[in-house]
Amino acid sequence: MERIWLDVPFEEKDQAKKAGARWDATAKRWYAPRADNEDLRRWTSKPPLPELLPGEDRTLGRGLFIDMVPSTCWFTNVRSCVAPRDWERIRRMVTARAGQRCETCGAPEDRARRRWLEVHERWAYDDKSRVQKLGRLICLCTDCHATTHYGLAGIRGRAGEVRAHLQKVTGLSAADVGILIEVATEDYYRRSSHAWELDLSILTDTGVEVTPPPSAQERPSAAREGLYRASHKRW
Repeated sequence: MERIWLDVPFEEKDQAKKAGARWDATAKRWYAPRADNEDLRRWTSKPPLPELLPGEDRTLGRGLFIDMVPSTCWFTNVRSCVAPRDWERIRRMVTARAGQRCETCGAPEDRARRRWLEVHERWAYDDKSRVQKLGRLICLCTDCHATTHYGLAGIRGRAGEVRAHLQKVTGLSAADVGILIEVATEDYYRRSSHAWELDLSILTDTGVEVTPPPSAQERPSAAREGLYRASHKRW
């Protein structure tokens, strides 16, 4: 019998399992073993997303580098703007097209080492129009993702660890990594000096519903609150 696939967000997996959902380790997806299970109907899968999103540039931001998001753009990330089920569809598409491997270092998921495959956004910033446009979604392992968000890693006490990972993956010297950090930090402060308009058209053009993020006026206070929570949270 053909399986009935489900879109189950990670946060809801225990609820779905209790309701009768089963996990397919090969497909890395939850499914309903019976079509008549009403308790699982709310997770019924939506149509899959195209492997290449409309207007997406998969060459944007190749390799591993520090990619600090301006503070005035905090809380405009994709995960906070879409429903959990849609995020699961996005995550599944991005990891699948990457062959279940990190697109920068090539590492697979390793649960024993607590290394996961995660979705990261690559943004294009138009300084003239002040538009922050989602240009690409990329599959990164936990270590590469933490390195990319160097500023947050520093807040969480992992600066040395992620610098070492950046050197290992890129083959750069410690001095060159230091220069990358300086340039990324300068870009961060320059871009954080003003607000940005958000462009998520590569998602909305596929029919994914987007919830508006906090307004540009509300983001500074939300950013300060998020920074406080991050500094008091274990990695």
